Amino acid sequence: MIAPTGDRIAETSRFEIRKCAPASVLLKMLLSTHRMWQNDRNFRLDKTIRKNAVRVRKKGFSGMLVGAYKDYYRSYLDRPQDAPCRPQSDYERWIQRYDTNDDVKRQRWKSAARRLASGPGISIVMPVHNPDPEHLESAIQSVLGQIYPKWELCIADDASTDPRIHRLLEFYASRDRRIRVVRLSNNVGISEATNAALELASHEWITFLDHDDLLREQSLIRVVETLVSQPQIRLLYTDEDKVNERGEREAPHFKPDWNPELLRAVNYICHLAVYDRALLNEIGPLRSECDGAQDYDLVLRATQVLEDENIHHLPEILYHWRMAKGSTAESGQNKDYASQAGLKALADTLRVVAPDARVSKGLFPTTYRVNYPLPETKPLVSIIIPTRNAHGLVRQCIESIREKTDYPGYEIIIVDNGSTDREALDYFETLERSGMARILTLDIPFNYSRLNNFAVAQARGDIIVLMNNDIEVISSNWLSEMVSLASREETGAVGARLLYPDNRIQHAGVILGIGGVAGHSHKYFDRGDPGYFGRLHHRQNLSAVTAACLAVRKSVYTEVGGLDEDNLKVAFNDVDFCLRVRESGYRNVWTPFAELYHHESVSRGPEDTPEKQKRFSNEVAFMQQRWGLKLTLDPAYNPNLTLEHENFDLSFPPRRETFLRDAGETRASDAAACGLQS
Repeated sequence: MIAPTGDRIAETSRFEIRKCAPASVLLKMLLSTHRMWQNDRNFRLDKTIRKNAVRVRKKGFSGMLVGAYKDYYRSYLDRPQDAPCRPQSDYERWIQRYDTNDDVKRQRWKSAARRLASGPGISIVMPVHNPDPEHLESAIQSVLGQIYPKWELCIADDASTDPRIHRLLEFYASRDRRIRVVRLSNNVGISEATNAALELASHEWITFLDHDDLLREQSLIRVVETLVSQPQIRLLYTDEDKVNERGEREAPHFKPDWNPELLRAVNYICHLAVYDRALLNEIGPLRSECDGAQDYDLVLRATQVLEDENIHHLPEILYHWRMAKGSTAESGQNKDYASQAGLKALADTLRVVAPDARVSKGLFPTTYRVNYPLPETKPLVSIIIPTRNAHGLVRQCIESIREKTDYPGYEIIIVDNGSTDREALDYFETLERSGMARILTLDIPFNYSRLNNFAVAQARGDIIVLMNNDIEVISSNWLSEMVSLASREETGAVGARLLYPDNRIQHAGVILGIGGVAGHSHKYFDRGDPGYFGRLHHRQNLSAVTAACLAVRKSVYTEVGGLDEDNLKVAFNDVDFCLRVRESGYRNVWTPFAELYHHESVSRGPEDTPEKQKRFSNEVAFMQQRWGLKLTLDPAYNPNLTLEHENFDLSFPPRRETFLRDAGETRASDAAACGLQS
């Protein structure tokens, strides 16, 4: 039910008013901007239209002009070609602008290091086995170059056969007493070698560095600043990118905050991960049976015993993962055994929290899918479909449910919002007479929230599914998947993967802040596209999902008061609902394994009248007033990613820096609450 905050259209360099026929003007403008489109797909028209609206209105055809532009450019800007992330050159530009260290930054970090001279120490654990000597030396040099000095590098040489490795390690150990080396007589594998290096560690915090990867010079000082400012942290992780063989940075992974459902699909935490030493003592050493996915096994076991507040994400690139030939950084397919090891690690962890769950491989290497069991007694599901007329859409929706749904126990409730079409009314009567659906009538001005609240109050099911009348079922297991998730005690709302009829993504979850309130993740991507780091194919926790197809326990729906029928009659009621569910302590989940078509807003139509636009503006203002800063700091997203588009593009500038630059005393507490420390 998210309504757009405005149509994305392109930008011309200027308007020129001449005395000529409106049709001629339209043709010239469209041809001119079409040429611009061919050269630059990132331009916009909306600013130019607003700027010149008065001049255009004097000619009496502004509505025709603006409408033509919107219709014309929607066909371009909504194409899948517009969806993928920016090219690599833009990450290079982003680095130059926002992530290049200079003297000012270094001076600030050095001042912080002096201020934290008595701060915690960090032991950097590095297992080594026959790396490229140049890469190993670069890794060690990246530790020696740390601005924060209270560290030790604990290296276990896992019986490397290259004599250069032994000489190199001896040289650095003799040069700096903070570098401690143990040489193993036999090759024992990465887990046991890491455990041997861990035995050398003496500091209260532990982190891991692969023998050919790199730390940033500010990595440890930024970690320590965060740990000191937030003493509840026991596990901290950062963003990362990759370094290719030419030394160029690429493939930045800007991660979400703590996301347990995503972690069960992929080890998104990876590097840099910093652990409380007491936590590692509690969960035990690395397990050799998980070699290849030992870091995944470790983080799964660690997060299992932690509270949410103990896990913190620092959204900065503080680790460079080298794309050496044959490494998983270059291609996950090079280490299929890592997938098998990760499968074991995940299955072992789930035996405690979900003993009946089954684990299988995901679509990509080192990714996974957890199949949660349905409750022993399958709950009745009430599928609620509000509609007014729209006989064809409703018939398509209901027939697809009945023909393609394998879940046995559901009822369909149609909320008739004052239908007048004889064909629709006859169809509703047929459905009720045959027992295929219950028909409730509420003849009021369209109020999506009230229609659903009215139906939920009369629903018999323990699980509620809110569904638009323009939904069409694709996958037979869609309802089983959603019920298996919604039935879990910790789960709030569950959202599905919705497609346009042409198999582009319509909805893959909601990202807060896009367009001022919220937008759809990965909108217009192709159905088979992996999305940002595979997220189009991973189950994950999100702040919100669309009510076009949303499952939730009736008890949770009632607990939070349902949809807001007073302030959010049409737009954003689902976002507001999900945020209230999250505030009540539940986790909202989006799943790619419940897949349906969404013939979006066919029956309700666009926001194209003054009354609708005023109502929409009021709903935007209400959401911004109610949720404030939380709309721009979505924990399921990253402040280095854009709020201008729905494609996980880079943010120019990063919102974290913008916020900190603009934040005054009145916003300092909000910054701390959102994890933004200056």
